[in-house]
Amino acid sequence: MAESQTDESTQTAEPSVSARPIPYRFDPDTDSAALRETYGDIEDGTETGVKATIAGRLMLRRVQGKLAFGTLQDSGGRIQLFAPSKVTPEFDDFCGLSLGDWIGVSGEVMKTRKGELSVKVESWSLLAPTRRPFPDKFHGLSDQDMRYRQRYVDLWVTPESRDVFVTRSRVMSLTRRWLESEHNFIEVETPMFHPIPGGAAARPFTTHHNALDQEFFLRIAPELYLKRLVAGGLERVFEIGRVFRNEGISTRHNPEFTMLELYQAYADYSDIMELVENLVAYLANEIRGTTKLTYDGREMDVAAPWRRASMVDLIEEATGQRVDLTMDRSALEALADRYGVEVKPEYGHGKLILEIYEKAVEPELWGPVFVTDYPVEVSPLSRQHRENPGFTERFEAVVAGRELCNAFTELVDPDDQRARFEDQVRQREAGDDEAMVVDEDYLRALEYGLPPTGGLGIGMDRLVMLLCDVPTIRDVVLFPTLRPEQTD
Repeated sequence: MAESQTDESTQTAEPSVSARPIPYRFDPDTDSAALRETYGDIEDGTETGVKATIAGRLMLRRVQGKLAFGTLQDSGGRIQLFAPSKVTPEFDDFCGLSLGDWIGVSGEVMKTRKGELSVKVESWSLLAPTRRPFPDKFHGLSDQDMRYRQRYVDLWVTPESRDVFVTRSRVMSLTRRWLESEHNFIEVETPMFHPIPGGAAARPFTTHHNALDQEFFLRIAPELYLKRLVAGGLERVFEIGRVFRNEGISTRHNPEFTMLELYQAYADYSDIMELVENLVAYLANEIRGTTKLTYDGREMDVAAPWRRASMVDLIEEATGQRVDLTMDRSALEALADRYGVEVKPEYGHGKLILEIYEKAVEPELWGPVFVTDYPVEVSPLSRQHRENPGFTERFEAVVAGRELCNAFTELVDPDDQRARFEDQVRQREAGDDEAMVVDEDYLRALEYGLPPTGGLGIGMDRLVMLLCDVPTIRDVVLFPTLRPEQTD
C-alpha cells in the first residue's frame, strides 16, 4: 500500500488546458460572417475541401462520445465547430475548454448532415483562457447594472448590445460622410481644456494645469471656438466629440456625452432646420431602411418636413392660456404654479415661460417638431428675432418627449453679445451657477466680424437611442458614468 502511494505520487500530472502555452500571435484568414456568405447555401453533408482559419470565443460546447461540437463567436457572428476525435488533435483537451475561452481553429469548411455550417477542427490553439465563469445571459436589475460595469462581458453575451454599438459607429461615420460629401463641411478639432467655461448653460468640471498653475475647465460645448473659425474664414465647420457637464445622471444624461456641433456661414435657423430634418431622415433610411420608426412602442415618421411651432403657441395648445413677455407677472406665476414650476425671484418673464414649457409641453411632444422662438433671457448666444421683439431665432428639435438638438441664428453683434454676457454674469451672481461668463477673446473675434451664421448642436447619444429604440443613454455609451460599485 505504501509502495502504491509512492508510485502514484511520482507520476507526472497532465497540464491543465489553461496551462497550455499561449501563442504571441494568431492569423485568422476569415470570419464567421464571410464563411456564411460564401458557403451558407451548400448542401447538407457537403465537405468543401476548403481550409479556413478563424478565431473567437467558445460560447457553447457539447461532447457526444468521440465527437464534440462547439460554437465559436467572433466579430461576424457565430459558427459551429465540428471536432471528431480521429481528426482533432488533443481531443480531450479540446473537450476540456471552458466557455468563454479564446481559441483559434483551422480546418475544412463543411456542412453537417443536419444542415449546420461548420469548421472541422483539424488544429486548434488556446489564445486566452477565461478565469471567471462566462454567463450565457443576464437576468434582473442587478445584472443590468453588471452589463454597464462589465461591458467586456455584455458585448459577448448580449447580441442586442453589440448591435447597438455597431450601429452607433455607423451613425458617426455616415454623419461625417454626409456633412463632408453632400454639404461641403470640414471637420475640425477644438480644445477640450477651456480657460473659461462657455458655449452652453451648464456647470463645468474643473482641473488644474500644474506647469501653468492655472485652472481649466473641461469643455461644456465647442461652440465659441467653432464660431471663431467661421470668423477666421472656414465657412462650414463641424466637430463630433466629447463634451462634459457636471450635472446629474439619468436615462437621458451622462456627465460626458458626444455632441455634433456645426456652423454654416450665410445661413439662418431656417436653413439649419432643413439640414437637421434631412440628416435624421438620411440616417434613418441608412440604418433602418425607412423613416418610419418605432420608439418605446410608439410610431413616428422622421421624414421631412417636420412640424414647426413657436414655444408660446405650444404652451397655449397645452394649457389653454396665451403667454407673452408683457403679461402680468402674477398671472404667469399662477400658470407656473399650476404645473409645479418653482418660481425664483431672479426669474424674468422669459425664464418663467421656458420653465412652463419644459414642465407642461416638452414631455408630451412626440414629434418630431421644431420648437422655435425662445426668449432672449434664456438664449444668450442667439440672434434677436427679426419680427418678434424679446425672442430669438432659436429652435430645439423635440422627438419622443426630449430635446434632440439646439440651434439658432447666431448672434454676430459684439455689442449685443457683450450685453448678453454681462446679463449672464448678473444671473450667476444671483445664484445661477450654470450662467455664462464674459469671454473677451470671443468678443474680440466678433469685432473682427462674424458673417450671418447658423449653428447647431445635436446630442449624438440621443440620436442613436432613437435609431436603436433603446430607453436609456447607458445603452448607447460603452462605459457610462456609474456610482461606485458596491463590493459588500
